[in-house]
Amino acid sequence: MTKITVLPHPESAPEGASIEVDAGTTVLDALLEHGVDLEHACGKVGACTTCHVYVTRGFSSLNEPDENEEDMLDRAWGLQANSRLSCQARVSDADLQVEIPRYTLNLVKESM
Repeated sequence: MTKITVLPHPESAPEGASIEVDAGTTVLDALLEHGVDLEHACGKVGACTTCHVYVTRGFSSLNEPDENEEDMLDRAWGLQANSRLSCQARVSDADLQVEIPRYTLNLVKESM
């Protein structure tokens, strides 16, 4: 099992979170399954940036982003070198630390 530590975020994870998931799981699915309320307006297909996260530890252990993800990330608010779309980033056997950006470019937040 891989441990994902989610840093505190005022809306999505006020207390932060520490979860364990199987390798191959996307970061988004792992967070949602463990009660971390992360936006995902496109239905997890990598067509928006609302699930954008910063992977502050374990970034190199994730699968490589494809060209579509890289193109979408160019549109993300607050893009950093350690940015990933959580719906496309698959966990391996290395522990991760994830930070949820303060803002997204989503114009309308739907209830989840």
